[in-house]
Amino acid sequence: MTNKSFRDLYNAMSPQAREEVETEVQQALAEMPIQEFRQARKLSQEQFANLLQINPASVFKLERRTDMYIGLLRSYIEAMGGALEIVAHFPDGKVRINQFSQDKG
Repeated sequence: MTNKSFRDLYNAMSPQAREEVETEVQQALAEMPIQEFRQARKLSQEQFANLLQINPASVFKLERRTDMYIGLLRSYIEAMGGALEIVAHFPDGKVRINQFSQDKG
């Protein structure tokens, strides 16, 4: 049995199948817990602790909190090069909450 790389298998897929895989990947990335997001960005807890200027044990605790402050979450996201947006979803549309934004925009 020949071992094929993921890339070979992916390239052999139909365009429709590749689109479905890409959609699933994007959905998984959009819904992952923050520690998985850090790992997906290829950052160790130690590297990330250095970015936040905290100790690695604090990163471990931070990633398992369910009641994180918005400012702390913003710092976490910005340390990875991202930006935090808070959006409320309603049946008739979305509203971006900017009360917690640093730029108020």
